Amino acid sequence: MRTRIILALAAAGIGGLTGCRSLPPGAEPGPERTMAYPVLVEASAPGARIEVNGEYVGDAPITIKVFGDRNGTFHDFGSHVFWIRALPIHTNQFPQVRIYRTGRGLTPDDRIPGRIYFDMTVPPPAVQAAPPVYVVPPAHPGPSWYYYGPPWYGPPYRYYYHGYYHGPYRRW
Repeated sequence: MRTRIILALAAAGIGGLTGCRSLPPGAEPGPERTMAYPVLVEASAPGARIEVNGEYVGDAPITIKVFGDRNGTFHDFGSHVFWIRALPIHTNQFPQVRIYRTGRGLTPDDRIPGRIYFDMTVPPPAVQAAPPVYVVPPAHPGPSWYYYGPPWYGPPYRYYYHGYYHGPYRRW
């Protein structure tokens, strides 16, 4: 009797540890065991052109559907990044980009935001050139690599010797 109780408890424990993982109620399933997250994309200038990973999806404001992992992060569908770009519709506005990491190749992944806002009046950051760095060469450069000449691939022609052709066989 005791053996049966122990086996039943062990089976229940193993069954509890290997339980299945399902989506929350009301969640839309996606490809590769992902789920859909709605993301509201807004811009300071309504009507700005919105692109997701290089594809036009509509004009701002728009709600896009992003498929992510169950823990709320971006899923790796083969790209290192997921990017959203807003293009201006008037002069004196600047294109804006948001880039999110997907966790490809054991890199950290970003959480999926519920709302993305683009301020089209913010100019891009100025690129500052680094000042030149002058390095004093060492007194002795150290051992140099030895050059032995080009590799030798044998005779560049074919010759006939003892009934056989010898040398490289080129078919062109």
